Amino acid sequence: MELIASFQVDHTRIVPGIYVSRRDKVAGGWITTFDIRMKTPNKEPAVHPNAMHTIEHVVATYLRNSDFKDHVVYWGPMGCLTGCYFITNTENEIQPKDIEKLIRAAFKYQAAYTGEVPGATAVTCGNYLLHDLQIAKWEAKAFLAKTWKFTYPKAKRIAAKGKTFFDA
Repeated sequence: MELIASFQVDHTRIVPGIYVSRRDKVAGGWITTFDIRMKTPNKEPAVHPNAMHTIEHVVATYLRNSDFKDHVVYWGPMGCLTGCYFITNTENEIQPKDIEKLIRAAFKYQAAYTGEVPGATAVTCGNYLLHDLQIAKWEAKAFLAKTWKFTYPKAKRIAAKGKTFFDA
């Protein structure tokens, strides 16, 4: 079975930023999955699940109300809790730098957000008690303060006896 692209990234060298995780041509348009990496994997503590859940709700609300809303397919956390996936549907290929301004604006919105977390009630959320707005705001500010990169470091591939192995 082929190793999927996101497992071919050298997570020992990845740093915060915006990366293209995958790109697919579908019905004449582009579906692009962006890796919005908030933390350096395995070096920084992951985002607390309560804060990540709040970031999911607040940033998703921002993105789906932005000028880019017609191109938003999905926004949600990575299982490792070091960032989020942002899936877009556009007519032309877009690059991480093309959405940098939007992502920075979304995290500025998160950092300054006050009031009730959108959709965080027993009726509208599957785990409405799993939220922490204050830590989510702190995480957003921390992400904005970092220098972002835009190109994935690739894992080294080693071929031996007809098989391919990865160093990460």
